[in-house]
Amino acid sequence: MNLKYEAKLDKGFQPMVLVYNDFIARAKKANGEKLVIGIERNNGFISTFEMTVFPDGTGHDEENLGLVERIIKTLLWVKGGYKVIIAGSKLIYEGIAKAYSPEGSRSFDCMMMKKIYEKDLVVEWKPIEEAPKTQESATPIGRHLDGCRIGFDAGGSDRKVSAVINGESVYSEEVVWFPKLNADPKYQYDGIMAAMKSAAQHMPRVDAIGVSSAGCYVNNRIMTASLFIKVSDEDFEKYVKNMYIDIAKEFGEDVPLEVANDGDVTALAGAMDLEDNAVLGIAMGTSEAGGYVDGAGNITGWLNELAFAPVDYSKDAMVDEWSGDYGCGVKYFSQDAVIKLAPAAGIELDESLSPAEKLKVVQGLMKENDPRAAAIYDTIGVYFGYAIAYYSLFYDIKHVLIMGRVTSGEGGVIILDRANQVLKNEFPELSQKCELHIPDEKSRRVGQSVAAASLPEIKK
Repeated sequence: MNLKYEAKLDKGFQPMVLVYNDFIARAKKANGEKLVIGIERNNGFISTFEMTVFPDGTGHDEENLGLVERIIKTLLWVKGGYKVIIAGSKLIYEGIAKAYSPEGSRSFDCMMMKKIYEKDLVVEWKPIEEAPKTQESATPIGRHLDGCRIGFDAGGSDRKVSAVINGESVYSEEVVWFPKLNADPKYQYDGIMAAMKSAAQHMPRVDAIGVSSAGCYVNNRIMTASLFIKVSDEDFEKYVKNMYIDIAKEFGEDVPLEVANDGDVTALAGAMDLEDNAVLGIAMGTSEAGGYVDGAGNITGWLNELAFAPVDYSKDAMVDEWSGDYGCGVKYFSQDAVIKLAPAAGIELDESLSPAEKLKVVQGLMKENDPRAAAIYDTIGVYFGYAIAYYSLFYDIKHVLIMGRVTSGEGGVIILDRANQVLKNEFPELSQKCELHIPDEKSRRVGQSVAAASLPEIKK
């Protein structure tokens, strides 16, 4: 595998897209067989992915399973679902069924899908002639600018809120908090309530509330979210699941509420600003959040939880503490990525500092034009260029918008410049149709809370 752009501080980096392309080329040359993967989610919607694999029993069984497992992992966190359908190889089916079980190597993903969809994750086999067909759905959401609105963005290191009147932000604030360190959900509840009350004080009334928050949401209910990682399952069910619904009622029983994944709100903010669609939004903050607005300008209902989607095929890649898996986006496009790369850059960070404070140290060095800090952002840019090419296997992308604390300042410019170079020279066809964007500094920091305010529709 030849990388035209080496990740300076991560010599072992194996981009998923290059591994996939090499595998497919070799499998086709060996007269490989078709494999169709179907992922079924709520309301019977099905997303499918077709690829070529080596025939069973030809010395490539382990390689087949290794790559297909990574593709299924990606599909589950991009599209979401409680059923995996394998049409084709029975050997691959058997390996996937074992991995994606409560006792298997991907038990985290299995249990998280159960938590999100409230159904056991199952893996089924079908002959190739009975392969599943795609059945998708998308919903218009956001872009509502009328009335007096609260837009809240719940980040893992800071929370942002905006008071928006007829599309204009009249007040914004940003407050540092530590939700991922607190097991008592009252901490998160009080923080969210304080932010919304602060915004409400700057408007004559509250007509609607929009929330941008990391995690998975169904009908405004919190199904899973890293902000509550320390909260017990019992307290999550009792106090967390309906937290945004309960808080919204404090501003009026009939005040419309819309809660969306923060990545989707990033994409929506980009689509609104660009006045175009087919936008993949990436928020690089405490974690990596992804979101997508399709070619028709709609949000798809997919999970878009790219933090858990693999971007590095190397089994020696850093393991995510939460999922227990290697090579996933959270360690490549978040403050964790900056912290991970600091030692290789020769930067020693005080272990007593919080992750957000460690990021600020590196950002401070970047302001001083420290080449060690620049090398960190350059490496993330290489990661990102290859990751965009990988994401394009699952999304139709016309624009990529990046936001979040990691992209603040000159570091964000370096990330985008290097990613553009990777795309232009490694994937010229994709580069010609896909533009990368970074908003201005103010939009990068508070743009999501303003876009969040546009989520709910006010009933006339």
